[in-house]
Amino acid sequence: MADREKDFSHNGTFNPNYPTPNHGSDNSNHTGTLNPNYPGGNGNSTSYHMGEDVPSDTALRRIKTAGSISISPELFEKIYLSPQNSVKGDLRKTFGNPTPLALLGFLLSLSPLSCDLMGWRGAGGNGAAGTGTYFFMGGVLMIIGGVLEFFLGNTFPFVVFCSFGGFWLTFGATLTPFYNAYGAYSPDPNMPAEGLASPKFAASFGFFQVFMGLLCLVYLICALRTNIVFLVIFATLVVAFGLLAGTYWHLALGHAALAGKLQIAAGAVLFVTCMAGWWIFLAQMLAAVDFPLQVPVGDISHLIPGASTKMAAKEEYSA
Repeated sequence: MADREKDFSHNGTFNPNYPTPNHGSDNSNHTGTLNPNYPGGNGNSTSYHMGEDVPSDTALRRIKTAGSISISPELFEKIYLSPQNSVKGDLRKTFGNPTPLALLGFLLSLSPLSCDLMGWRGAGGNGAAGTGTYFFMGGVLMIIGGVLEFFLGNTFPFVVFCSFGGFWLTFGATLTPFYNAYGAYSPDPNMPAEGLASPKFAASFGFFQVFMGLLCLVYLICALRTNIVFLVIFATLVVAFGLLAGTYWHLALGHAALAGKLQIAAGAVLFVTCMAGWWIFLAQMLAAVDFPLQVPVGDISHLIPGASTKMAAKEEYSA
């Protein structure tokens, strides 16, 4: 499709802030030649709008000399997991995309945990074997990725990644004896592990799962302006946190058999979350290296127009 565009600066990085052409009046000539009248050009700038019919060797040669080539909203959303927005500065042209880094931390923490919750290969212990992973993969990588998204002006992924980074640090700390999260519930101070079996600990920790589910519900609503894969991730997280809350609350009531079934169900739903996450991670990495085979993520950002888009259309109609 001619409206599938790429955007590169002099060093080959994406420039998401470059205006997307109006599909009703395409200002390009579909040959990749310079058009100083293209939006954002002033007659002296070197901006290109390339169609897909441009040969690859010609495109690469012109990319090296072009000031910028516009990026489509669909590609922006795939790269940053956020609807396209305009920000001041050129940080997106200067730095790499931090989104895959945060996704990697999330996936390498949640994927083994989902298998632990289902008890595969005899695994168990609420995922305690992955405590280090929760700290240094989930916590550290997601917070780093989130902070970098902040500097790029991507508010939604910034909040999502930092909040889940905090979740993984919290989960890891809960399983670490030093923080005495479960030891405080132990009837014997010398046997802190007994606190894990305390009904009060299970009932209290269940509330954390409930409100993580509520947070994911908010993210689910926001993800309606991103893509189908991201939507699946948050939808399954809402269900999984609900099942985990039920697991802890039934443990507190002494219903061990039912709690075990709920835990397995939560692990299965989280496994679906992970598969969707690995899919979007693959899509991001392929886009990062401009791989000739691109993985679709089901862009739906155009289905719900943004408030600013509606306002601009209303003002244009009024004028």
